[in-house]
Amino acid sequence: MGFLAKKPAVGAKGGSAAQPGPGRQTSRDRGQQAEELALAHLVAAGLRLVERNYRTPGRGGGEIDLILRDRDGCLIFVEVRSRSGRDYGGAGASIGALKRQRIVFAARHFLLRYGAPPPCRFDVVLVEPAAVLGQSPGLQWLPAAFDAPG
Repeated sequence: MGFLAKKPAVGAKGGSAAQPGPGRQTSRDRGQQAEELALAHLVAAGLRLVERNYRTPGRGGGEIDLILRDRDGCLIFVEVRSRSGRDYGGAGASIGALKRQRIVFAARHFLLRYGAPPPCRFDVVLVEPAAVLGQSPGLQWLPAAFDAPG
């Protein structure tokens, strides 16, 4: 079950990145716009971008959308989620246990570059469809949304 999840309907399938018709966006385009909105919001809140779209080497690793640093030195690993609709629980419902595990794995890999790792946390930014389309500010920042298991 996902983060902030509602149980999907029986037989429900995940979304696909089908080719859009004329004047329509792909899910990848919407995701990139959601990341841009999230980054702008977090920078306006005083965070500084460290890295974007960090991926571990090899297959089956993890990926972190945004890595930022707070004024107090805390390193913040941010997962940005956007969905085209609220079906199946919306954007938050798509952050399941496996996704969190992969984010934590990638964060641990990223932290190998530090002799003494700084304090860290895992945030989530949920971007509703209207925000991606520029119609409303439908963005929700969830600081310390989940923890890394010990």
